[in-house]
Amino acid sequence: VAAAPLRHTSMTWISDLNRASESEATATLMRVCGSTAWARSMAAIRPFLSAEHVFQAADEVWNTATRSDVIEALSHHPLLGQDMTALRAKFATTADWSADEQSGVRAASETDLNALAALNRAYLHRFGFTPVVCATGKSVTEMTALLLARFDNPPEIEWKIAAEEQRKITRI
Repeated sequence: VAAAPLRHTSMTWISDLNRASESEATATLMRVCGSTAWARSMAAIRPFLSAEHVFQAADEVWNTATRSDVIEALSHHPLLGQDMTALRAKFATTADWSADEQSGVRAASETDLNALAALNRAYLHRFGFTPVVCATGKSVTEMTALLLARFDNPPEIEWKIAAEEQRKITRI
């Protein structure tokens, strides 16, 4: 069963999430954060009393995430700078959210996108997981600079930074 998108513009999304079956709630929450353990834990916490309750629970559950939970969540993100058509096809269930998150990518030049895509491939090769930056409001140049600054991090530090970026994205 396909999960209905959360309606961020009103409080009805909390009611919808609370009324959903366990599997529907988990599927909806997987759109928010691609960690199965996180989504299942969040679905089990319901009912949520307020948006703040959701955010607090989301942070608390995320703080217990294992490395494999984080890497699973990161794998649900498109590579920044990739072809938008391929991005939409691969991530159809979250394309609207990814497009909003990556709005700075749509306005970028082909040269900048190619440079970002190459950096993403190098990052994926170096660390073994999808690079993620909370991209809201950031240009391609800013995202590239952020990833370049992180490129020399030891893997144990980098996955923690990536986990924090995922937490920020989840809250959005």
